Amino acid sequence: MNPITITPMALFAGAGIALGVLLVWRSGVRKARAAATAARAGARAVSLFGRVLVLGGMITGVQWVVIAYAEDNTTLVAVVLGLPALFTASTLVRLLTVVTDSPRRGGKR
Repeated sequence: MNPITITPMALFAGAGIALGVLLVWRSGVRKARAAATAARAGARAVSLFGRVLVLGGMITGVQWVVIAYAEDNTTLVAVVLGLPALFTASTLVRLLTVVTDSPRRGGKR
């Protein structure tokens, strides 16, 4: 039986190829993970947009029915138009409010 002899050049070439395969594999995993995260974020945005459209349509439908058949009941019309406006205003104020009193790390400056 003959002993296996590997030259140092062949050993370094084999290690380089193994390192290259490892780097390509890790890069592929990262790209796949980033693509999956982007797809989930896109699906969430579409799902949220769909829910907003459905709820907006329901609110508009209820408002239309009440206004069409209210027979001069101004209190009912005011409640049906005002209540969704209050919820919308509350949501927009919370969304657009900029909070500047965030605590800083590392002591007082």
